[in-house]
Order: sequence, then structure tokens, then C-alpha cells
Amino acid sequence: MFELKKFVSSMLMPLPGLLLIGFIGLFILWFSKRKGFASFLLTLSLIGIFLLSFQPVTTPLLKSTERIYPSYISPEVPVEYILVLGNGHVVDDEISPISELSRAAVMRLTEGIRIYRMYPGAKLILSGYKGGTTVSHARMMARVALSLGVNKSDILLLESAQDTHEEAIQTLNSVGNKTLVLVTSASHMPRAMAEFKQLGMNPTPAPTNYLAHSEIKQPWEKYAPKAKYLEQSERFWYEQMGRWFMQLKDFLISNERQAQKTPKLEIEDVMEKVDELKQSLPLPNKDK
Repeated sequence: MFELKKFVSSMLMPLPGLLLIGFIGLFILWFSKRKGFASFLLTLSLIGIFLLSFQPVTTPLLKSTERIYPSYISPEVPVEYILVLGNGHVVDDEISPISELSRAAVMRLTEGIRIYRMYPGAKLILSGYKGGTTVSHARMMARVALSLGVNKSDILLLESAQDTHEEAIQTLNSVGNKTLVLVTSASHMPRAMAEFKQLGMNPTPAPTNYLAHSEIKQPWEKYAPKAKYLEQSERFWYEQMGRWFMQLKDFLISNERQAQKTPKLEIEDVMEKVDELKQSLPLPNKDK
């Protein structure tokens, strides 16, 4: 189920979706006489890819999600745990451990270590499963954290959590309601906070890995379509689909709970009601 969810969500990303529309247009153009419809699909594909790679379109979309929570400023209350949510990695013995982590993972881990150093005695929780490799993501981040001076005794690993919901559940089981700082990408933070709050937790958000920046002055940077702006569109759309999935899941769970609360009629109850109904009906007049 998890693999199917990931495959479907990857195919619904802007670039695969628009390329699929374009290929369908080419197929219709080559093998049918509906040239007008084929031209429409091809135009839609090209314009869509252009707009979703265009900074004036993509940055406002993603920035509206990334700036919901402010960056972490050291509060006066003590912190017991810093949780760094996983992202992605490769296993490659020819490169350094930090290079094996994805860019988002490096940003998250760096922010987590920065906050960890503010609070002597705090524990650093690292999360993430294997993801098709031989080593869990949590363990890969731990290797980098150790090389950057984090004490081994201060590191806790959540190595089986596959998504944000499972990370929230495992964190609750591990630390309960102790003071917790949640570190993840800024675009992912609203959905992550929603998952944790649903379980009754109230972590302090520490967003990082900001991608959307409005202060771009050079026109060749701002108005030329670029892959980094397409990435902004993909992040926005991915998080939007994640929120829709959460809402659908909550709706289904709510309906299931409501159905369980609805009393069920047993066969004996039904027969009793039938007998009562028969007795309430007037008897037929046999003299007629």
C-alpha cells in the first residue's frame, strides 16, 4: 500500500503529468485525424511546463506554505528532544557520508544539530527507514551527526517509520508529551504539525530548507524558466496532495467510527418488532 501511494503520487507530479498529456497529444496527432484536439493537448503541456518553471508563478505558491511557521528562535523554556524528520539518501562508499544524504536531509540535520547545541542535555531523534537501500536513513544521518560532534549517547533512532504519520506515532511512543522541537523542511512543516497535533502533541516547529525567495533582482534569474522553479511547483503540489490525503483519511476514519457507534439490530430484535406489529394490526372480520 505504501509503495502504491508513493508511485501514484509521483506520477501525479506536475512534470510527469504534463509530459503524459504531451505524449497523448503526440499519439493522437500521429494516429488519428483529430489534429485540433492533439494541438490543444500539446499546447497545454508546453504552456503548463513553462508556467510551472516560471519564478513569478511558482515562488508565491510555495512561499504561502513555507512561511506559515517562522524560523526557530531559542525560547526560554528548556528543550528535551529535537526530532529531525527523514528525507532521502543513497548508499555509496565512494563519497562522504554527508554527500550520501539528500539536500533536504542535510539542511534538516544541520538545523537539528544547531538547535541541539543550544540545549546541553537534549537528545537528538533521527528518523527514516531504509527506502530501498541497505541502511536506514536515520542511521545515515546518525553517521553524519557523529562526525559533526554529536555525542552518541544523545542520539535516538526511529528506523522503521515510512511516512510522517508513522514518525509522529513512534515519537509519541518514545517521548510522550515531553518538550519537543520538530525539524523538517519549511514546505512540509504545516502537514507535519497537523499530524503531531492530531495525536495530542504540540511540538515547537523549526522549519528549514526554504526554497521560495521573492527577492530576486536579476531578470535572467527571475524570468527564465528553470528547473529549480519547477521543483518549487512540485513541492507545493506534493504537500497539497498530502493535505488532501490526510483529509480523506480523517473522513474515512470518522465515518468508520460513526458506523461502529450505530447500534446494530439483531435477528431476535427484528422478529420481536414484527410480532409487535402483527399484534397492533386489526384482526380480519371472518363473518364477511
